[in-house]
Amino acid sequence: MTGNDKPPLGRPGVLAVDDSVFLKRDELRGIRFALEYERAELALRDWGVHSTVIVFGSARIPSPERLREPGADAALLDRLAPLARYYDMAREFGRIVSQRGGALERTLDGRHNVIATGGGPGIMEAANRGAADVGAPSIGFNIALPHEQAPNPYSTPELTFSFHYFAMRKMHLAMRARALAVFPGGFGTLDELFEILTLQQTGKGHRATVVLVGGEFWRGTIGFDALVERGLIDAGDQALYRIVDSAEEAWAYLLERGLLEQAASDITPLPLDEG
Repeated sequence: MTGNDKPPLGRPGVLAVDDSVFLKRDELRGIRFALEYERAELALRDWGVHSTVIVFGSARIPSPERLREPGADAALLDRLAPLARYYDMAREFGRIVSQRGGALERTLDGRHNVIATGGGPGIMEAANRGAADVGAPSIGFNIALPHEQAPNPYSTPELTFSFHYFAMRKMHLAMRARALAVFPGGFGTLDELFEILTLQQTGKGHRATVVLVGGEFWRGTIGFDALVERGLIDAGDQALYRIVDSAEEAWAYLLERGLLEQAASDITPLPLDEG
């Protein structure tokens, strides 16, 4: 501490841009927030990512390989094993969207319907893995957490980002999304789902189709009908999503909702060459 009891301004003699002590001061939070936005934004523009299909789901759902992994927590895996089929389903969904949705080829207005996830293990890994299976790029918007924070190895390295701020991560997840596929998950998955549903319900977000994959899970976990019966949501709000039971059924619903026909104006425009 200095004589006036203030923290040091930074490292003496070091350029501000190279001074991590200075950049991590509380007063620089706004600049750090802007840097998190720009780092991902510029990379997405460089790759021509115009629109995305977001996949959410639990980081804890194991892959088939993990179920056979020696030394794993057998008791935990026994509890999660019934959900493991959703890993394969999310992987299949990632393959289907990447192969049929436009991510493989960069057109004049960019790549469309690129798979994007929270970047972690479990369902997120599965969706990124499905894109990698067909040679398509995919995005990982990872968040630095005490647990489950390591990026999975299947998102495209140049499109794998690490965020400190949840708010900025959520913004990037939402701003290019044409659709959202939500697989079984916990607090984080539900948080993202209801944020997107709220944006749709209130008209604060652009059009994005929401599909919930796994009817047994979703009907047994969330009482959507009870919310309607109690007058807490309108009956029409149930049209904001559809519950399905397979990757192909999810894709068919996205097509029904015009995924491949949406005009570029339906998506937040990329701020290119605005001076």
